Amino acid sequence: MKWKPPGGQSSKNLLRQAQKLQEALAKAQDELDEATVEASAGGGAVRAVATGKQTLKSIVIDPDAVDPADVEMLQDLVLAAANEALEKSRTMANERLGALTGGLNIPGLT
Repeated sequence: MKWKPPGGQSSKNLLRQAQKLQEALAKAQDELDEATVEASAGGGAVRAVATGKQTLKSIVIDPDAVDPADVEMLQDLVLAAANEALEKSRTMANERLGALTGGLNIPGLT
C-alpha cells in the first residue's frame, strides 16, 4: 500500500506547494532587505532608519542635540531611536513573513 499525505494530496502536489512557498519567502526576504522603517527620539533630535532585516541603515542627529556637557543624553537618544527602529523592523518582518507561513513559526526566517 502506497503512503498518501494527509488531505489526499499527492507528494508531487506537496512538493510543488513547498517550492512555491520557498519562492514566495525568498521574494519576501529580498523585499524586507529593501524595505525601511524609521524611528525617532527626543522629538526628532535623533532619527534611526533600519531595514526589514534588522540592520541599521542610518542614524541622523540634529546638530542642536549635540551638547558636549551632556553626552549621556545624546547616547540615550541614539539607543532609544535605534532600538525602536529595530523593533519596528522585527514587527514588519513578522507581519510579512507570517502572512506567507500562516504562523508556522519557522526558525531563521526573520
